[in-house]
Amino acid sequence: MKRTLMVLAMISTGALIPAVASAQGVPGGIERGAREGERAAGPVGAIVGGTVGGVVGGVAGVLGVDQRSRFRSYVVEQRRPSYRYQNDLAVGVVLPEDGVTYYDVPEEYGIRDYRYTVVNDRTVLVDPRTRRVVQIVE
Repeated sequence: MKRTLMVLAMISTGALIPAVASAQGVPGGIERGAREGERAAGPVGAIVGGTVGGVVGGVAGVLGVDQRSRFRSYVVEQRRPSYRYQNDLAVGVVLPEDGVTYYDVPEEYGIRDYRYTVVNDRTVLVDPRTRRVVQIVE
């Protein structure tokens, strides 16, 4: 019985991936995936849905796909100076403590825990506590 429930939950959750992909980041993906999975297949579906949602949310990034171009345009309009970083810029890079200026993300984007900056003429979202790049906004 448990095995059948697990298989049903996995199949049901697979159908939820497009819905979960629109969630913002890992926390949003987990929450939405668990909610949708539970609705489709009960408690087992919630577990599977939360796992799939977290993975998909991590791939989608902090800033949703539908928000990226609008946010990028916003940053260009702000004319923020670009920090010159000598190494390869990638998600996970920790930016230097000095010389980088971080800016608040407008509330309309729903991102409270991160800041943005411009590095090598590219917009990046950064965890201000660790200075770690969490998303490069392309």
